[in-house]
Amino acid sequence: MTTPYPIGTPGLAWGAAEKSAWRSRQTVKRSYETDVLDAINGMRTRFDITQYGELDDGARRYPLLAIRSRHWRDELPTVLVTGGVHGYETSGVHGALQFADRHAAEYADRVNLVVAPCVSPWAYERIHRWNRDAIDPNRSFRENSPAPESAALMDLIAPFRDGVLAHVDLHETTDTDESEFRPALAARDGVAYEPDEIPDGFYLVDDTENPQPGFQQAIIDAVAKVTHIAPADAKGEIIGSTVVSPGVIRYPLKKLGLCAGMTDAKYKTTTEVYPDSPNATPEQCNAAQVAAVCAAIDFALAHTAMPG
Repeated sequence: MTTPYPIGTPGLAWGAAEKSAWRSRQTVKRSYETDVLDAINGMRTRFDITQYGELDDGARRYPLLAIRSRHWRDELPTVLVTGGVHGYETSGVHGALQFADRHAAEYADRVNLVVAPCVSPWAYERIHRWNRDAIDPNRSFRENSPAPESAALMDLIAPFRDGVLAHVDLHETTDTDESEFRPALAARDGVAYEPDEIPDGFYLVDDTENPQPGFQQAIIDAVAKVTHIAPADAKGEIIGSTVVSPGVIRYPLKKLGLCAGMTDAKYKTTTEVYPDSPNATPEQCNAAQVAAVCAAIDFALAHTAMPG
């Protein structure tokens, strides 16, 4: 028997009162300004910093910032790196920041880079998966999006959307997925919660509609030098999806409204780091995200004809 979620009535989807009660339980645990904005502002001498939106929760405003190549060239392909779509997935945010700070310059003359390191700052501060309206931004990358975080990011990329060669969306799968977030999801939607396993290790989500096994394998190979790759469970699955190669599963990215599916990029993936593993440190988790981004760009460039 599982303990009923403390908000709502089993079998009934949440209404406004339940969402308000849920929101009242969310408290600030860390600072978006200190952790993210200060880091981005420290890069202003090297990159163009674009504010592409602002969130307002009534008590404060959260500017949404992206880091962009200073010398943008329209003839070059664009690489998009996103983190913090789920605010609680810490290495996605800090991995994106570390990539921009330490490695972006290596690609300055070969691609246009756009890095949105913290798509969901309200959730980042509260270490939560949802935004303030109990909406999952990573199921909201679709027309007329109900999530302002997702809508703002889609507006940012609209002018160069057709030129995106690769998109790496940085995520984590954590123990709290089973202890908090999936039970909350079931309660919110008025359905039964069905427990699942949390995979121990790094894995990737490829696109069912446009699989790129060589691309995914290159990322797995690079990350395996930094941290361990998640094995399949007894059913040959990871989080309920068939493992198609070591550490790789597939989702229909566009159909599900996932961030990694918001462009028609040939090369796209969602990374999933496991920060609760006894065999991985926070530094390793960040390094795994950075290794994934670098490997993704390297592969995409090696398999793309560049302008002369």
